[in-house]
Amino acid sequence: MKKLIFSFVFMLLPLLAAAQQSVPAFKFAYFSYEKVLHAMADYAAATRSLDELKAKYDAETKRSVDDFNNRYEDFLDVQRKLEPSILRKRQAELEELMDRNIAFRKESERLLKKAEEDIYAPVRKKLNNAVREMGKERGYAFVLNADNNGLPYANTAMGEDITDALIAVLKQ
Repeated sequence: MKKLIFSFVFMLLPLLAAAQQSVPAFKFAYFSYEKVLHAMADYAAATRSLDELKAKYDAETKRSVDDFNNRYEDFLDVQRKLEPSILRKRQAELEELMDRNIAFRKESERLLKKAEEDIYAPVRKKLNNAVREMGKERGYAFVLNADNNGLPYANTAMGEDITDALIAVLKQ
């Protein structure tokens, strides 16, 4: 019985070897997403746009803070001379102004975060489309993002670094 099994296995060996040769080679690629993203002209334009928006919010925040500081200094100069009811009214006004400034700062942070997502979305989409197209053209099984030590080792015989190739394609 053992001889029959061994002879059967030996007869199948040439078939298994032939089947392995017909399997396509496994290829993958990897690249630095951040390096390619920062090399794109669209990214630089989006960053300038975001910086301009941040500058506008910063200017308004500074104006609000300066206004509050001026009113507070004026209040400190006259507080000893004020009647108690007027003193409480002015304190309440200052507290309300401070609360509005804090609310504005929180809202501006939220709006800036949303604007950043919206501004960079087309740039990221363009990069993702270029990666997808290059992956299809070159026949990669998948393409990995190698940033943040997410790919500590890649066998260069099986995988290819396409960072520079993507930068070249996206600069066109």
